[in-house]
Amino acid sequence: MARIYPFRAWRYNPSTVRLDDVVTQPYDKISPAMQQAYYQRSPFNLVRIILGLPELFDAERGESVYTRAARDFRAWREQGILIQEKDPCIFAYSQRFRVPGAEIVKERRGFIALGKLHDYSEQVVFRHEQTLSKPKSDRLNLLKATHAHFGQIFMLYSDPAGSVEEILYDGSGPAEAEVTDEYGVLHRLWRIGDPAAIRLLTTAMADRKLIIADGHHRYETALDYSKEHAAAPARSEYNPSELPQTAYPEAAVMMTFVNMDSGGLVILPTHRVVHSLSAFDPAAFAVAAEEFFQVERLPERDAASYMELLGSQQGTAFVAVTRAGALLLRSKPEPVAAALANLPERQRQLDLSHLHSIVLDRLLSLDAEKVREQTNLRYLRDAGEAVDQVRRHEADVAFLTNPVSMEQLREVAFAGDVMPQKSTDFFPKLLSGLTIYALD
Repeated sequence: MARIYPFRAWRYNPSTVRLDDVVTQPYDKISPAMQQAYYQRSPFNLVRIILGLPELFDAERGESVYTRAARDFRAWREQGILIQEKDPCIFAYSQRFRVPGAEIVKERRGFIALGKLHDYSEQVVFRHEQTLSKPKSDRLNLLKATHAHFGQIFMLYSDPAGSVEEILYDGSGPAEAEVTDEYGVLHRLWRIGDPAAIRLLTTAMADRKLIIADGHHRYETALDYSKEHAAAPARSEYNPSELPQTAYPEAAVMMTFVNMDSGGLVILPTHRVVHSLSAFDPAAFAVAAEEFFQVERLPERDAASYMELLGSQQGTAFVAVTRAGALLLRSKPEPVAAALANLPERQRQLDLSHLHSIVLDRLLSLDAEKVREQTNLRYLRDAGEAVDQVRRHEADVAFLTNPVSMEQLREVAFAGDVMPQKSTDFFPKLLSGLTIYALD
């Protein structure tokens, strides 16, 4: 089952930089505006490694975002901007946040450690959604250049009794590091180096199965890279307490583990925005949709009102916002069942399966390849921005959706099935740069 390991993390040196100035959101959640802001915040901000600006490099001299990332990472270690833990350890990691769109405050607790990489066929690590090809190529190039992992894969495990958290947080004391991000989330970190506690934790996790919550692309990239190095001789690592360690550095990746049975998990919806269609006719779309959906025309409202309406619906429903107005689409059981007959039962229950298989594929002719390559499709967390893009004539139609539930995710993943791409948006994200795992 799940194998976890302590590691000698590289971390930002608090005597040379402020943590607030150098950590970032995950690379795929960094907008161009955020990227510029991170660059201006510090010459040692991690964005320069995980998402460098291409225009700053001289391609004619053989430079790229990847070679510069490797050079910066090496220089920062040599200069003492980054320092390495003396002994292998793990880190308790807490995130305190307000739920978007509500006044509810939650705390999500987990821990950072290395996790052994497994093929999905081994049924230890389970995915829950399809991946996209472009991000995997990009992350592989960065990994090959830097030989390091800068962010954690977000992993879920089941522990209804909360026994793992008791090991981590019992008498943990003041946080060793803390930072508040741009979304108001308070991130706190505690170093756990006690060999006895680490052995308790590795034993407690040994019978767990894991679901990837966030980081499918980076997990699959790390797995492919691991296979390339499987024949390499094992390298020794300083390990005075005879703690468990990886067979070779590439055999594991840095992960944050969170109990899926805890109350701190929040999943937000990811909305679909379709653009650049050759001939999209809102009226013709509404007529075609009636074969599979009850179509109700809606008055012009703001995105929050549409989301409130969606949340009150029973059964599968989503709002389609076009330039000619908005439509509430509610699935007709019999036509939809026939259209989705080739899908596994659990997937047929998902709103996004109805949206992808029927609306995107059948009605808008966006087949799986176009969706995978994002030819005409954008994914947005912000419903207001999705609606505004249509109203600004930057898109043809936006589809607002309800979030996937934790129970749906669990059932689909453990059954070996997958949801459409970008089915879940766990909030908040794990910060990149809190800990770094260097392979050499």
